Amino acid sequence: MWNKIKEESVKFFSWRSLKTRIFLIVLAAGLIPCVVMRYGIINYYEDRAVSLRTSDVQTQVKIIADHLLNYNYLQDTSSEVINAELDQLSNLYDGRVLIINSNFKIVKDTYGISEGKTIISEEVIKCFKGQSTSNHDVNNGYIEITTPIMPTGTTATEKSEPTPKGTEKESIKGVMLTSVSTDSIVATMEILGRKAVILEILICLVVLGIAGIMSNILVKPFNHLTDAINEIKGGYTEELISVPDYSETVHIVDAFNQVLGRMRRLDDSRQEFVANVSHELKTPITSVKVLADSLLAQGDVPAELYKEFMEDIAAEIDRENKIINDLLALVKMDKTASDLNISVVDINELTEIILKRLRPIARKRDIEVIFESIRQVTAEVDEVKLTLIITNLVENAIKYNKDQGSVKVVLDADHQFFTIQVSDTGIGIPEDSMEHIYERFYRVDKSHSREIGGTGLGLAITRSAVLMHRGSIKLSSVEGEGTTFIVKIPLNYIVP
Repeated sequence: MWNKIKEESVKFFSWRSLKTRIFLIVLAAGLIPCVVMRYGIINYYEDRAVSLRTSDVQTQVKIIADHLLNYNYLQDTSSEVINAELDQLSNLYDGRVLIINSNFKIVKDTYGISEGKTIISEEVIKCFKGQSTSNHDVNNGYIEITTPIMPTGTTATEKSEPTPKGTEKESIKGVMLTSVSTDSIVATMEILGRKAVILEILICLVVLGIAGIMSNILVKPFNHLTDAINEIKGGYTEELISVPDYSETVHIVDAFNQVLGRMRRLDDSRQEFVANVSHELKTPITSVKVLADSLLAQGDVPAELYKEFMEDIAAEIDRENKIINDLLALVKMDKTASDLNISVVDINELTEIILKRLRPIARKRDIEVIFESIRQVTAEVDEVKLTLIITNLVENAIKYNKDQGSVKVVLDADHQFFTIQVSDTGIGIPEDSMEHIYERFYRVDKSHSREIGGTGLGLAITRSAVLMHRGSIKLSSVEGEGTTFIVKIPLNYIVP
């Protein structure tokens, strides 16, 4: 039990597992937006809070700056009203306020530690030039604001442009340097962060559950597909697989069903081949046995009858021998192409020799054999196997032809391949038989197969020989009009 659980866990957490990938994708799709949103909201809150705090402080500081001039505070810092306002501002924002006169001296420090000292900083100088500044120091946790002290009606610019003498600079009497703490903002951010983390954990748990459920649901059709394949793994059943959940599973199932159908056809073909071989080999032997028993059963056999029986026996033995030779040839064809004996062959001369040998057979039925050579062809081929190809095609064209018909052989070539086209004016091949003619022992017209002769292996041998040369063979036929085979073979042998 434990081993099974461990095995399932390894399968689930394997990166090659589709379930694992779906799980991680769903998990990432749920968590990444949460994390991004958390940091986005917290950062937005910080920026917004700092902006509002700065705006509030600047508003109050400007009011106090007006009061400083009204009470002449830069010359006399004893005003209780102003000091109260400054202390109130400092306490309200947990900050510090420095009042700096035109000589860059600090006339008031709410902390009471820098009064009388001179301060020269970039922000103070900019402020004396008419540019108010505000800086947020994240590391130290405060906002520093500079505000010019000038008469009402005179406005400070927010650009650090040179100020003409006698204008803004002369009207600015001093600077208020205010530092306010951001501790309350930081504390609020920490609270928001803790709540966000808790919310993230809850969302994470929910997303984990959803990811697990979705990965199981999404992968379930593939499990059904695996189960269906396992069911037929022990043998070829007649039932086809159907998993219509996704278009992808439909494509996979269609491809598998095609392969399954082909395997069934191959299995049927194998069984039929064995049955055909048994039948084809048994038939001549049975005929020989019957003829021999007939001779033995007769006491005094006339010489003429004896000779007739012996001729029949010899014909059956020849037929048996041809079947065995064709079977051996086919077995050799099934071996690798390394068995080819490649040599440079004059294809025109070879074709002429083959047709010369076959023309006497054609003349018996008054069939004309025509050879048309488009150009001289020399190629690297196995001469014996190419002879088999041409011989089988022309013999079939003669056998399945009509009396007084014709067989035309056309030889042509281009820069890469040579083609042999064998056409006849014979009985043709029905459309439903075309895909089977290369099968072993297959005959289009089984009722006349004994009359026509042959073993039903010729085209299977031909196709195997063509494929061994890395070539192709194509067929076109019209029933009752004739058949054309086109063989295409490379001029130069392609080493596998």
